[in-house]
Amino acid sequence: MSTNAAKNLFIYGSLLCFVVLVILTVDTMGKLDKRAPEITEQVNAGKKVWHKYDCIGCHTILGNGSYFAPDLTKAVERKPKEYLKKFIMDPRTIKPNSAMPKLGLSEKEADNLIAFLDWMDKVDTNGWPPKPILAGAISGKTASTGQMLFQKNDCSACHQINGIGGTAGPDLTHIGNVRPDVEWHIRHLKDPDTVVPDSAMPSFHHLSDEDLRQIGEYLITLK
Repeated sequence: MSTNAAKNLFIYGSLLCFVVLVILTVDTMGKLDKRAPEITEQVNAGKKVWHKYDCIGCHTILGNGSYFAPDLTKAVERKPKEYLKKFIMDPRTIKPNSAMPKLGLSEKEADNLIAFLDWMDKVDTNGWPPKPILAGAISGKTASTGQMLFQKNDCSACHQINGIGGTAGPDLTHIGNVRPDVEWHIRHLKDPDTVVPDSAMPSFHHLSDEDLRQIGEYLITLK
């Protein structure tokens, strides 16, 4: 290749790369606003609560922050708002051995913080963070209807079975020995407070009676 040919290749190649970069930049900037929902006054107030109590000193959001405590990028997607509010207000009433201290948030601050976390949930993160391993570990060929409903309703976000799942709620590995009555589980799923006073668990009353029974029958097999 001659010197002029090499020179032209470099110049025109550089120009082509620059044009492609500009096109991709314009395309990306045009899509950025669509990837995040509207920021309301409550969301903005919640962000201020996040900073006021230095939540980022322990937690991460979108990969930014500390790695001492769980990532909160999809916190509201993974945990019901009722549970999150109770936990934020006083963590150790929900989980006695929680490392998170009582920070003294007011109810309004807790509501605003949850609004901020809910806003974060709606940001398009291209599937990150990935779902827990248990969510993809079962199939219709190996799981009962109750087990699939347990996963579909994200119960493993709070409960562990055989060491897999969340730790916000009780370990259910042997719940069939502790609570062998399927009717108790159905009542608990429908209205947790009626069987466990001041329970942080949300109600699943929106599920059909048949779905509730299937989950209950699955739980009593865990022994």
